Amino acid sequence: MMFTYAIIKPKSRLFLAILSSIIIFQIRPHVFFFVAIGAALGYMSGKEKIPLWQKIGVFCVMIGAVFILKDTILGVMGLQNSDNLIEDFQAASEKNAKDLSTAGSGVDMASYPLPLKLFTFWFRPLFVDAPSALGLIISVENLIYLLLFIKIIKKDFIKFIRKSPSVVKMSFVIFFMTSFAMTFVMSNLGIIVRQKSMVMYYIFFVIYYYLAEKKYSEIIKYRKRKAGIKKESLKIVS
Repeated sequence: MMFTYAIIKPKSRLFLAILSSIIIFQIRPHVFFFVAIGAALGYMSGKEKIPLWQKIGVFCVMIGAVFILKDTILGVMGLQNSDNLIEDFQAASEKNAKDLSTAGSGVDMASYPLPLKLFTFWFRPLFVDAPSALGLIISVENLIYLLLFIKIIKKDFIKFIRKSPSVVKMSFVIFFMTSFAMTFVMSNLGIIVRQKSMVMYYIFFVIYYYLAEKKYSEIIKYRKRKAGIKKESLKIVS
């Protein structure tokens, strides 16, 4: 949250941007990777009129940080000395998923198609597959996630993302990239619940901004319609 707040105005909040980046990296190096990529892409493609040099500066700093710290980031999966990153990542993912699936709340996500993997990461357990009493409580939380997510499954959402500010695009990229990567290494509902808590608030922000913008548009249309009716009434009276 500190990082997201800082990146909105990186020039005046440089200290917070650096501090939050260090905190993220120290706790979760792989999450720092997604945050850095998301920030770079979001900042470059936002609709705000930001000077080109500032966009390039943020992009270079974020990508440069990822490059400098790549060994530590890859070390999370034991891939820092890999000669074939894609193949080694697939092998490590399969092994990790197999190990996690043997636990009490394990799920065989390796055999799932991608849409089901994402659904499992975002919304399970969901009552019918809750492994315990705690799982039922988590299911209530996941149901709220699902109901909120349904609100953006609309045709105009893609158009909204394309025209949205950089912080919204950044949040969406971070959320989706992290979710996509996590689905290949997670096969345990207990660990999924802990891991997804780091990125779910990014999609909450996107949903909130989307709904707020729709509400604002409705208010503007209502005011224009009301003003038009009032103008027509004055014409009739005169």
